[in-house]
Amino acid sequence: QVQLVESGGGLVQPGGSLRLSCAASGIGFGAMGWYRQAPGKQRELVATITWGGRTNIATSVKGRFTISRDNAKNTVYLQMNSLKPEDTAVYYCNYQNNRGYDYWGQGTQVTVSS
Repeated sequence: QVQLVESGGGLVQPGGSLRLSCAASGIGFGAMGWYRQAPGKQRELVATITWGGRTNIATSVKGRFTISRDNAKNTVYLQMNSLKPEDTAVYYCNYQNNRGYDYWGQGTQVTVSS
């Protein structure tokens, strides 16, 4: 059974940084990633990373956010720098298995505000 547990969200001022973590259990060699959903908007991709470390970063966060993965710990991280108010959203951890099935964490709130 796949379980994804996010941590690291919170309130930060514009220009600040946060690091999200997602500890997974029951996963295989599929891709992991982060998505976000702001109020009134659809869930959108932030970044993904394959087992081998290949990344895909959304244009809106490229250069500010970095995704990394520790396969030994089954954990994926999202380092978020130079945060903007428009980054405010619930951030969801995702695992996609080799059959294309998606698993989701419960989400963690990130609020960027002064």
